[in-house]
Order: sequence, then structure tokens, then C-alpha cells
Amino acid sequence: MTRAGLLNIKSVEEIAPDSITKKDVKAAGFADTDELLSQLSDREGTVYRIRVSYAGEDPRIAIRQSSSITKDEFESVRKKLERMDSSKVFGKWTNQYLELIRDNPEVLAADIAGSIGMDKPRFKANVRKLKALGLTESMPVGYRLSARGKTVLEKMKMEQKK
Repeated sequence: MTRAGLLNIKSVEEIAPDSITKKDVKAAGFADTDELLSQLSDREGTVYRIRVSYAGEDPRIAIRQSSSITKDEFESVRKKLERMDSSKVFGKWTNQYLELIRDNPEVLAADIAGSIGMDKPRFKANVRKLKALGLTESMPVGYRLSARGKTVLEKMKMEQKK
């Protein structure tokens, strides 16, 4: 899964840098062979040619755009959030993150993470878990709750009041 959608990995092959073709250079987004090779010269390790193709739209898009959610769907999401909240490392965090993102749309992840005393990489890793459920969306800067995320958060609040 990528921002562009789903990718199909067709092949991965180890190659020698001198076997890189002009087609490889262009497909990798470089202007010319020298530019690509200069990037490789700064690094140690093996060079691979990875062939990919577009496999379709990110399935989370359709999920997060829908604000209607069945009772069974909600129950499934709620159970997944409860499992995430049972982490010994983070404790109960999912509701807090959903509220933070709701209250701070399109705010730098580092700023939101800092507001709760967390480092950015760990914060972003947790947000990706929420995104996988269709509850958040990545923006050019920061995040926002998806339509589904808003609905789930509202339903969870109603359950807490019972």
C-alpha cells in the first residue's frame, strides 16, 4: 500500500550497478545515469531492480469516506481499538489520538506528538494503525479524521455515556 494506491511487486532482482539501463534510470525518476549512480556511490550494500505495477486504488479510501457504519462494523472496529488499547507499552491511546486529530486537523504530526510528550515516529506509527481501519486520513500536513472516524468516535462517546 502506498499513497498512490496498491502496488503489485512483479520482481526483485539483485543487479550490478553497471547493468542499470537508461530505462531503469527513467523509471526510477532520475534525469540521467550519472545522477542515479552518484546516489548509489554514497551507500554500501546491494543494488536491486524492483519491478512494480499499479494494482488499484487504496481500499481504505472507500472505507474512510463512508460515514454510515453498521452495528457489526462498529463492533468490529471497537474490538480492534480495544486490542490496540490493551498494549502494555502505550496503554489506552486510541480515543485520545482520535480526539487529538479531530481537534488538530492538518497540524504537524511532530506538534501533536509533542503535545502529549511523545516522539514523532512513535506517534505516526500509531496513527497508521488508525488509518488502516479507515479512521484517519493523511493530509499534505498532518492528519484529519475521516467521515468513518468521526462516526466511530461519536458512537464510542455515546457508549461511554451509557
